[in-house]
Amino acid sequence: MSTGKIGVTSHDLFPIIKKFLYSDHDIFLREIVSNAVDASQKLKTLASTGEYKGELGDLSVRVSIDSEAKTLTISDRGIGMTQEEIEKYINQIAFSGAEEFLDKYKDQANAIIGHFGLGFYSSFMVSDKVDIVTLSHKEGAEAVKWSCEGNPEYTLEKVEKADRGTDIVMHISEDEKDFLEQSRIQELLNKYCKFLPIEITFGKKTEWKDGKQEETDEDNIINDTNPAWTKKPLDLKEEDYSSFYRQLYPAGEDPLFHIHLNVDYPFNLTGILYFPKIKNSVEIQKNKIQLYCNQVFVTDSVEGIVPEFLTLLHGVIDSPDIPLNVSRSYLQSDGNVKKISNHITKKVADSLNDIFKKDRKDFEEKWDDLRLFVQYGILTEEKFYDRAKKFMLVKNTDAKYFTLEEYEAIVKENQTDKDKNIINLYATDADAQFTYIEAAKAKGYDVLIMDSQLDNHLINHLEQKTPTTKYVRVDSDVVDKLIQKEELKESKLSEEQKTDLIPVFNAQLPSTGVNYMVTFESLGENTQPLMITQAEFMRRMKDMAAMNAGMGFYGEMPDSYNLVVNTDHALIETILTDKDAKLSDKLTEVKAKLQPLFGERDALEALKKDKKEDEVPQEEKDKMTEVQKQITEVNAEKEGLLKGFGKDNQLVKQLIDLALLANNMLKGEELAKFVKRSVDMIK
Repeated sequence: MSTGKIGVTSHDLFPIIKKFLYSDHDIFLREIVSNAVDASQKLKTLASTGEYKGELGDLSVRVSIDSEAKTLTISDRGIGMTQEEIEKYINQIAFSGAEEFLDKYKDQANAIIGHFGLGFYSSFMVSDKVDIVTLSHKEGAEAVKWSCEGNPEYTLEKVEKADRGTDIVMHISEDEKDFLEQSRIQELLNKYCKFLPIEITFGKKTEWKDGKQEETDEDNIINDTNPAWTKKPLDLKEEDYSSFYRQLYPAGEDPLFHIHLNVDYPFNLTGILYFPKIKNSVEIQKNKIQLYCNQVFVTDSVEGIVPEFLTLLHGVIDSPDIPLNVSRSYLQSDGNVKKISNHITKKVADSLNDIFKKDRKDFEEKWDDLRLFVQYGILTEEKFYDRAKKFMLVKNTDAKYFTLEEYEAIVKENQTDKDKNIINLYATDADAQFTYIEAAKAKGYDVLIMDSQLDNHLINHLEQKTPTTKYVRVDSDVVDKLIQKEELKESKLSEEQKTDLIPVFNAQLPSTGVNYMVTFESLGENTQPLMITQAEFMRRMKDMAAMNAGMGFYGEMPDSYNLVVNTDHALIETILTDKDAKLSDKLTEVKAKLQPLFGERDALEALKKDKKEDEVPQEEKDKMTEVQKQITEVNAEKEGLLKGFGKDNQLVKQLIDLALLANNMLKGEELAKFVKRSVDMIK
């Protein structure tokens, strides 16, 4: 037996390897099993080249637990190691046997996983001691046992071993004893080794017998050595893709469709990506794409290898050309990663376009589940937008689908305003905005349904891309002003009548932290007497603020609406007539008080004309202040009279409640009062 020191440059390196080499301790199992698979793949390569002439036999990698001895053992029947190879590959940290083997057999080698020669040392993260018992495949080789207790000291001795290959025996430390539990190891094998190219055996299969689970004589093979993504697309049927998806996500809902990646130049990339159904709510689940390197699970955090929007997809990507750090747990940025990312983006966009052109009806049926993904891609990836605009769909209130180009051709003639802008009208809730939709349709306009949580951002993005196309929500203004084609008609009401009506309606508007502004439009005798609208800009800013904390200024502002009074409607004339009948004398008195005050104010204004502020005598300034104060007091008296009239006027209240009801803004006690009042008015 010989002893020695492992070839490390510092005694401090071993604790670093033991504690910090990998971000997750459980990664050790992947590394040790991967090494065992590498050893088996190497032997298959040597056999294929004629350098190994023996029988390959069973190449399964076996994982076993000995609870009494507190050991976890990984055994393979692969290439094995001689004493010289132990000293070369194990005792010199970071000298990778895989790299040397690949250089020699780069044209014949089966998939070799290891790259850095450090994977074996991950075993010390969970072990007090690690033994290697190995017998090389080489003729005349002697078995050796290497032992180390997690420090640079090791022992190396000749032992008896019946068969070629390597056993890695890990003496699990007390604080890591959960790695001696069957369920824990099964869980990790399923996570990291589910698709390794060599069979991995862990225990025996069980079956339900006599009211309990009993072991059978059949080995429990935990992996699929030939998963769907390693096969050619021509060799797979639709049911194969569906079956593989259920294998990846047993509890998942069936996907919409899939894309099979199969690239061998200028880089190697295989995989299958699935489009899940994404409903119209915040249920986006990222980290569903699994990244593999030669069928070894690496990570499900793939933001570094695919654009952000593609992280919404499910499936598998496998590439030996993706550069990985020493632990294979984090991606390193380089030009190759960018090329792969760009290719995946292009492949996804081209595949969607092919599906769209091949079976548009099927594509339209799936669009509502697909649109959130496409919109996310358009908003976050410029190159995807350039391709996606060919197949991105919009849907109108009649449930008809159009591409952006098709829709422009349909609405261009009738929905171009006087400034040559195409106005795309849209609704976010067909039921709540029904009245406004019908008013727009009566004018011959078409209305889109845009109820996705990303539509607000998408609208802004599309308006930037096509500045002559504007998106206007159908309830953001009266129908004649949504698409202005000519000057609006003059109101029948005088400015004085409008001024009088403002406090009349303000007296009955809700005081619930919402701001209302009374405005006047000439909308025709057959249009509703009152309408409630919300300005497009402010509503859009508030909607975006709800999704973006950085826009908190808009989110904190109260909601603001316009109460639009139709000056052409007979009921507005009725209110004015009633107002004159009840307040004529009092308003005349107020007007009599105001006229001399206005005259005095005008005279004072004339005196200071062409004078600088410091040239105006203080007496005149004081007099102006006093006159303005009196005007304010008389106006307050007038406003009080008008508000008192409005507050007691059932017709005013009824019309406001009807407008609120049309916008789904009348609820609770106020709705109950409205119903009772309506019944009373009918009697």
